[in-house]
Amino acid sequence: MHLLSLHEFHHSLGARFAELNGMEQVADYGNWLAEHSALGHGAGMLDFSFRSRLCLVGADRSRFLHGQVTNDVKKLRPGEGCYAAITTAKGRMESDLNILCLADELLMDFEPGLAQKISQRLEKYIVADDVQIVDVSPHYGLLSAQGPNAEMAIRALALFAEIPAQPLASIKISDPTVGEICLVNNARLGTAGFDLFVPNQSLGAVADKLATAVKEQGGRPCGWQAFETARIEAGMPRFGADMDETNIPLECGLEARAITYTKGCYIGQEVINRIHSVGHVNRELRGLRLADDLSALPQRGDKLFHGGKEAGQVTSSVKSPLLKANIALGYVRREANQLGTELTLHTTEGETPVKVVALPFAS
Repeated sequence: MHLLSLHEFHHSLGARFAELNGMEQVADYGNWLAEHSALGHGAGMLDFSFRSRLCLVGADRSRFLHGQVTNDVKKLRPGEGCYAAITTAKGRMESDLNILCLADELLMDFEPGLAQKISQRLEKYIVADDVQIVDVSPHYGLLSAQGPNAEMAIRALALFAEIPAQPLASIKISDPTVGEICLVNNARLGTAGFDLFVPNQSLGAVADKLATAVKEQGGRPCGWQAFETARIEAGMPRFGADMDETNIPLECGLEARAITYTKGCYIGQEVINRIHSVGHVNRELRGLRLADDLSALPQRGDKLFHGGKEAGQVTSSVKSPLLKANIALGYVRREANQLGTELTLHTTEGETPVKVVALPFAS
């Protein structure tokens, strides 16, 4: 397992650790319910340094990446960004990612443990292009402030003269004490949020300042259990949990954010455009309201049935503190995924009723 650079810092705050795709992460700081509340009502500091980070440099970087992902990279100007998917020639997902256009590079931020795989995928298509792929994870950490008061916490750091207002917009500063820091508007839970890409030698100092700043806004450091619970409540799919290599992006509810149909060729475009022209996919991600009296939450892959026929499967589930209910995300076939449809969940515990509900989940 690859340990966090700030392992000792988090340990001093009472962190308990877990692992995701071979990368260490903070599970919680001893009270995940309070951390979840901070994310929903105040601000939470999270260390996302376990996530993968690649940079593209070279004169052809924008043109090259434009031909690899589902969104429009060529139109991005320094300080702008977009969300996209990388797909195979058959339109199946290999990853989703945030793309940030900086002055001299394109920075890609995506799920942990995928850097080598995505780097090899991109290398395969570099022929005579002036493009180099650099893994910047050893050089920069990733801290994040998430929650309604996240902007106030960032302002309290007194490092930035301006705060980027648009989704995935960024600014880069050079501070004499902490070095170059990139601040990104990235509401990872659908409310408000900002990411900080910080040089590893300054990561501890900035984390300490950010922890103080979020506490001043009624928040606290937060771990993965609180974040994942809030993510599921917000109805936001995660690659590796709710999306994988069997999915096409149109099934996952990503179309509005991640796909453009006017950009020209990219790997997988023909399949995705053809499905878009047909007008529908055979299954889609849906919110699922589970029974209140479950003895155990369903596991990823547990089957859903409608009228005695298999109609889908669960991907993520959680007992929601916000909704005071058991909820899940999952894929449901088109003939059974209308809002209000009653399904039957089959698990090792038996059969229980499920209802298809809107995303994000309503409190």
